[in-house]
Amino acid sequence: MRIFSWNVNGLRAVVKKGFFDWLNTESPDVVCLQEIKARTEDLDETILNPEGYHAYWNPAVRKGYSGVAVYSKKEPKSVHLGIGIEHFDIEGRVIRLEFEDFDLLNVYFPNGTSGSERLEYKMAFYDAFLDHCEQLRAEGKELVITGDVNTAHKAIDLKNPKSNAKNSGFLPEERAWVDSFVSHGYIDSFREFHPEPEQYTWWSYRFNVRAKNVGWRIDYFFITEKLMAKVKDSFICPLVMGSDHCPLGIDIKAK
Repeated sequence: MRIFSWNVNGLRAVVKKGFFDWLNTESPDVVCLQEIKARTEDLDETILNPEGYHAYWNPAVRKGYSGVAVYSKKEPKSVHLGIGIEHFDIEGRVIRLEFEDFDLLNVYFPNGTSGSERLEYKMAFYDAFLDHCEQLRAEGKELVITGDVNTAHKAIDLKNPKSNAKNSGFLPEERAWVDSFVSHGYIDSFREFHPEPEQYTWWSYRFNVRAKNVGWRIDYFFITEKLMAKVKDSFICPLVMGSDHCPLGIDIKAK
């Protein structure tokens, strides 16, 4: 099974930039989308029900903001929206699909760059999400967790770590949460296959920095330890354009 994840920074915008050409060429089994910035009533039929895929939506209450969606060739056993906390769920940040071998969580984690209140919201979401995952594991579930985490974990994960040490996305408390998440048994699958530097998933639109590869790796596939043995590859696709993020993917042996 090949699963892709992509923060599209506006689904309608990325569709105009060739999203469905990319989807038809790659033909993955599942595509997890973040920051769709659209509600279903705003979308036409080609986006709502693309040929060959089942579509699942969790838009934000606020129009033109946040939201996640999943396209899946295989119909999951069940689909769950949110984590059961209204304060977070109104922003449309989580979809969970139950498959035979694992549950897939598509997550758009909050951004903390717009001030202290949003940073507090981000950190509270982090903690609540970890609790949610731990509850699922207590029920015996293996997890694949993907999406835009909005934090670069280590210095290797961004071009300029020193100059960003006081900026949200690389703050000590944000990085410490990723440390904690990993310590609970969630493996950063990309680093299992690619220990080399200068591997990024997001670049600012300013100053032509993408062409210079001045970026951040803030999008991930985290895999529970037992399930990691079934992951055959984990990769990013920096040459795919259409958003300020690029797609990333995994190949996993699954029924």
